[in-house]
Amino acid sequence: MDTFNPISALLGGLLIGASAALFLVLNGRIAGVSGILGGLIHPARSEIGWRLAFLAGLFAAPLLYVALGGALPPIRVTPSIGLLIVAGLIVGFGTRLGAGCTSGHGVCGIGRGSPRSLAATAVFMITAILTVFITRHVLGG
Repeated sequence: MDTFNPISALLGGLLIGASAALFLVLNGRIAGVSGILGGLIHPARSEIGWRLAFLAGLFAAPLLYVALGGALPPIRVTPSIGLLIVAGLIVGFGTRLGAGCTSGHGVCGIGRGSPRSLAATAVFMITAILTVFITRHVLGG
């Protein structure tokens, strides 16, 4: 992505915030993707439907966008498959360690004023900043 459009960023943020708030108000659930996905490992029978519907919506939304004439940005993946798998496992470990992910803590938790979520999101952001700095400027990637 080469250009930044503050209007689309604002609208996207408003849609994410509104959907997270509606999900909490209407379902009494936090829209944390790692928790929703993790809840499918040993789910109660009554929880399977809404969890699968939520996850299906994450995949269906960009497909609908393209079907309505939108264009997705090009995806450039340069790391090896092995590195991507290791990175995914580390992210998964981090979400378990932090008891949630950026959608649960960063969007929903901060919106509810949760001190734990404020701390978790600060750690996420600091880690991301350090990772980018090290990989781009120290290791030269």
